[in-house]
Amino acid sequence: MKIKDKKQHFYLLFPNIFGFKGGIQVYSAFLLQTLQSLYPLARYNVFLKYDSQSNTDSQFLQQTQFHCFGDWQKQLQNLLFATKTIWLGIWQRPTLVIATHVNYSIACYWLKRLTGIPYWVVVHGLEAWNLQNPLHQAALRYADQIVAVSQYTRNRLLKEQQLEGNKIAVLPNTFSAKHFNIAPKPKYLQKRYRLKPEQPIILTVTRLGRSAIYKGYDQILQALVKVRDRFPDIHYILVGKGDDTPRIKALINNLNLQDCVTLTGFVSDEELCDHYNLCDVFALPSIGEGFGIVYLEALACGKPIIAGNRDGAVDPLVQGTLGCLINPNDVEAISKSLIQILDGSHPNPLMYQPQVLRQKAIERFELAQFRETLFKLVDNDPHIEPNCI
Repeated sequence: MKIKDKKQHFYLLFPNIFGFKGGIQVYSAFLLQTLQSLYPLARYNVFLKYDSQSNTDSQFLQQTQFHCFGDWQKQLQNLLFATKTIWLGIWQRPTLVIATHVNYSIACYWLKRLTGIPYWVVVHGLEAWNLQNPLHQAALRYADQIVAVSQYTRNRLLKEQQLEGNKIAVLPNTFSAKHFNIAPKPKYLQKRYRLKPEQPIILTVTRLGRSAIYKGYDQILQALVKVRDRFPDIHYILVGKGDDTPRIKALINNLNLQDCVTLTGFVSDEELCDHYNLCDVFALPSIGEGFGIVYLEALACGKPIIAGNRDGAVDPLVQGTLGCLINPNDVEAISKSLIQILDGSHPNPLMYQPQVLRQKAIERFELAQFRETLFKLVDNDPHIEPNCI
């Protein structure tokens, strides 16, 4: 692969990349990192709606200029974010604008109407499904490229928005394999959570927000009642924080699961891999994942996975080849699959081959593959100079 040598100027419109790290934030950071590896001489203006200037660091190229709006009142953030993007864009005339949330595509749309500057829109999951806002719909139609993080989301957009097939490319989520490895269960976490060495562990890593109930942790808790009959010492580790925590605690009490569930709260990046290695099965039977980076992280740690079959999780699990896809609303099916995986009777043999799971995840989704796909997309964009070194 050749690295682009001719200077370009990119505008990147992100929610944030330095504070909270949800799926869109992680994707955005990888996108910027990878784009800069392809265009090390380019100029970069990065607009961060929720980050503060004090949060930015030096992990990106020196010529990267961050525009942060996190210190402004929420009522002003949208206006200032869009206004500065358009005003600076008219003055600086960047080569290409890339927005990683459909909400930011409206500013891109107006900038293009005023100046002709091309733009891409990255679409993930819920935020792009069943779009009804006419401005969002227009922004997608006028985009020079729509980038879906999964084939599932691409198919939904084609059906719901009646877009042409060649308008939507797929650039799947990615992960850094060096940060997620297969290892024994960490003893310090067993001690922290008062777990026995051979105790079976189910793990979920997700945001615990009131708007994120679709993640499926309620169903896991309900399934746990039956799983405990088969494995009396089963323990469920739920990693994450959010405003749904009080309701979850009440549900745990109602189901009498206080002794077999641990809510960890926030877990740092430094400990995240250890939490994956602590578990025997990773479970996130969601109905609203655009893709799900956590599935890749769990696969990289060689873990069996249970996911829903009605959202973008079908992509990282390769239609069930690399895990177990089930009806995410079927508590009986969830409990049955958990029991099968834990007692070694699940019909998918790959669930018990951690090195194979890891290798297949790396082959399809690791950062090198992300870079290769992004290179092809920018290389085919007529607005990007083709000069190479």
